[in-house]
Formats: sequence, C-alpha cells, structure tokens
Amino acid sequence: MDDFPSYLCLTDLLDQDLSSYEYFQTLAPEVQTALRREDSSVGTLDELQARAESLRESGLME
Repeated sequence: MDDFPSYLCLTDLLDQDLSSYEYFQTLAPEVQTALRREDSSVGTLDELQARAESLRESGLME
C-alpha cells in the first residue's frame, strides 16, 4: 500500500483524491453522513471502501 498516500482524515482524502471523492459521491446520503461523523478514522480509499461496506453490513445502507 505504499503506492497510495494516506491522508489525515476523510475531508482531506476527499479534497485531495478524485477517485475517493467520486466513490464517496456514489454512497447513500445516510452513509455519507455516518462517514463524515467518523472523519478522522478514514485516510485512504481502501479504508473508505471498507468503512462503507461495514456500514452496509450493519444495516445502515439498504
């Protein structure tokens, strides 16, 4: 994973990484809100995708 930079937080990731931003925009609004609440726990696209999947599995995203 050394090929991909890690950002300080979700906001930084979305501001600096177009792929992450585009992926984030495809998520349901309630998932986006939940992810923004956990801003500091997401710093890479992989973490973003894993966290979104986790939210999906928990029933937040139908």
